[in-house]
Amino acid sequence: MNTSRFLVATEEESQVDLTPMLDVVFIMLIFFIVTSTFVKESGVDVTRPNAETAVPTDASSIQIGITSNNQIYFDKRLVDKRAVRANIEKGLAESPGAAIIIIADALSNTETLIEVMDQSRLAGAENVSVATDEP
Repeated sequence: MNTSRFLVATEEESQVDLTPMLDVVFIMLIFFIVTSTFVKESGVDVTRPNAETAVPTDASSIQIGITSNNQIYFDKRLVDKRAVRANIEKGLAESPGAAIIIIADALSNTETLIEVMDQSRLAGAENVSVATDEP
């Protein structure tokens, strides 16, 4: 009779409670999701022109893509020329002081590039640059 009590007691003691470990894992997951940064890209593949004076920039920038057929992409979606300024104002409101980087295809028109640069400056951007490849 005494032996059965010991067997029952050892079975109860051998169980491991995983709840605290799961709590820690979920807290770490939430921490990493909140503290991570996401890189926003223009959303189009373009052939950038080469430049001797190319300088790398930081990831905290607003990127605008111009394709070879002069379509403008902002945050992976096609936008009209007339909506560029509003989209940049929205982007600058989300991250004030961010640089505007225009990723224009080598075959795109200079007119489209200049219009996007003008709309960027009219939206309040202080740092507007054009992305190139190093030779």
